[in-house]
Amino acid sequence: MTPSADASDCETAAIRAYLLGADDECAAHWEAAHRAALAADRPDEAARYAFWLGLLLLMGGQPARANGWLARSESLIAGVECRASGYLLIPAGLAALEAGDPERARDTGASATEVGRRFDDPDLRCFGTLCQGQALIALGDPVAGVAKLDEVMVAATTGELNPITTGIAYCAVILECVGLFDYRRAAEWTNALSAWCDARPGLVPFRGQCLVHRSQLQQVEGDWPAALDSALDACLHLADPPHPALGLAHYQHGEMQRLRGAFDVAERCYRDASGYGVDPVPGLALLKLARGDVAAAHATIQRALVQNCGGAPRPELLAAAVEIHRAAGDVAAARETADALSAVAATSGSALLGAMAAQADGAVLIASGDAIAALPVLRDAARAWGAANVPYEVARTAVLLGLACSTLGDRAGAQIEFDSAATTFGRLGAAPDLERVKRLVAGLADEPAHRGALSARELEVLAHLAAGRSNREIADLLVVSPHTVARHVEHIYAKLGVSNRTAAAAYAYQHHLV
Repeated sequence: MTPSADASDCETAAIRAYLLGADDECAAHWEAAHRAALAADRPDEAARYAFWLGLLLLMGGQPARANGWLARSESLIAGVECRASGYLLIPAGLAALEAGDPERARDTGASATEVGRRFDDPDLRCFGTLCQGQALIALGDPVAGVAKLDEVMVAATTGELNPITTGIAYCAVILECVGLFDYRRAAEWTNALSAWCDARPGLVPFRGQCLVHRSQLQQVEGDWPAALDSALDACLHLADPPHPALGLAHYQHGEMQRLRGAFDVAERCYRDASGYGVDPVPGLALLKLARGDVAAAHATIQRALVQNCGGAPRPELLAAAVEIHRAAGDVAAARETADALSAVAATSGSALLGAMAAQADGAVLIASGDAIAALPVLRDAARAWGAANVPYEVARTAVLLGLACSTLGDRAGAQIEFDSAATTFGRLGAAPDLERVKRLVAGLADEPAHRGALSARELEVLAHLAAGRSNREIADLLVVSPHTVARHVEHIYAKLGVSNRTAAAAYAYQHHLV
């Protein structure tokens, strides 16, 4: 059935207001469309308009008003199958996903898609297919799930959908791609949507949580000024009324400030993120590490790992834990965590997670005294990061390669890797990383000519020594005699060209041997 002209005009006005970012005006037009459809005795259309108003309010962080309008929509159709009944399956599917019931969400999405086919409603078909894709990913079938998401984005970028549906679909697809560490697919669809938006001047294409993910994508691709601007925009636009993604926006802002070296600003951002319900880890732990407070960083990351013990820890949490465990001299914990990250990567099929796991594995191999084994692993990680166009991680891997070369006495190779990393860090504006590389380069010139590569056991003893443990404590931890530890310490002094524990610990931290 065709809605009344007045209701149709209000619908057009609502879409226009939404695209311009005028959400209050958009809500008023949907309500007017609803009233006009009721006056024209079109309850099915009135129910559909009530759905759109409810969905808008739900996305805007007003669940009580949203539920009221969705309930009104349902009461108007009283179980009759129509376009509105199909749309009302979508909140039910989302609720099933939130409740941890992806099978029900998948079936609900399939039902919505079928209603959309019967009533020839491309927007409803899109929502149903999107719900199925999200459910399949939650069920552990990312290949099938991503295929559904690609189908959705084809419709979104070819003009088949209502512009509001296009924006919602994009945000949901990008959310899933980021969760799968499929940044290449996310960037591809972002570029396609941007081209679609360029033909519509004044349109506000990115809103809600996808504002945050846009900043993350820009960060990954190496456009840090744009990433910082997008993070600030997200904090601004999600603040009034507070959007559910506001905490994530503050966390992303904190990440950009930490990476740039604005540590005080980053700390405030992490506090704001916590205030809006987002645990600011691993960022906060890495901030403490960057400030030199290894013990605090270790305590924070350990707390986060314990807190996540009921489920699989996030990959970025595991990667940060490897780095912090190494700095704390806990090589065994670093190995255990790196192995956990490798297990996650192996089941994900994500090239980026594979690169992250290889980078962590290489770092632990260096810490364990096996720099030779670390080299091919780190080369693989560097190639994967490069293929995915993630320049910051390419540079971080180059630093590890430089450390491996330095440990093996290859100063020329180390210099090449450090110079490459420094160039990238300088271009990105990664001030703390750049300063670290400068110290490493200076250390190459100061490195004792007689230094030999430490064995795995000597590196383990050095890590405990740097952590302030006595020979007796080290012996107890390694289940060896104090005499054996003393002999290892003597060998360490000789190879590093130092004469006491303080100097050995300083050397270890300066040259990132722990």
